[in-house]
Amino acid sequence: MSEADNSRRLISIVLDAASIGRAPPDIEHERAVAIYDLIEENSFALNGHAGPYRLVLSVAEQRLVLDLRSERDEPLVAHALSLTPFRKVVKDYFLICESYHQAIRSGSPRRIEAIDMGRRGLHNEGSEILRERLKGKVELDFDTARRLFTLVCVLHWRG
Repeated sequence: MSEADNSRRLISIVLDAASIGRAPPDIEHERAVAIYDLIEENSFALNGHAGPYRLVLSVAEQRLVLDLRSERDEPLVAHALSLTPFRKVVKDYFLICESYHQAIRSGSPRRIEAIDMGRRGLHNEGSEILRERLKGKVELDFDTARRLFTLVCVLHWRG
């Protein structure tokens, strides 16, 4: 990876234990997978600050706080995003994921495919909401927005 590529990426993501807390082992595993996937492949640039970046995620007053830090863990900026615009799409996403898992057990391939298309559509919608909410603050490509939205969903998952 070139130096220029490395400057436009997240290199670390930490979940604030005080505000997000621990979850049951299966959810902790899903969180770890979402973080791993995001760190492995992302395009992320904080406007006005060179990267690479460290991200600490927390929740405060019904807001998702993205505490962005330098490679040396120096605070750069914190963006607080209201979780309200995400509520409906996250709720619908969980419902369709539940339907998808039920269909895998007993549905036809056509039904599974139709549900999966709906699931992907909701995931894309959540990703676009995230990109819109970060517009002018953070530049991220669509795939990075999808991975970050996955992490937002896993933070809401109660099992």
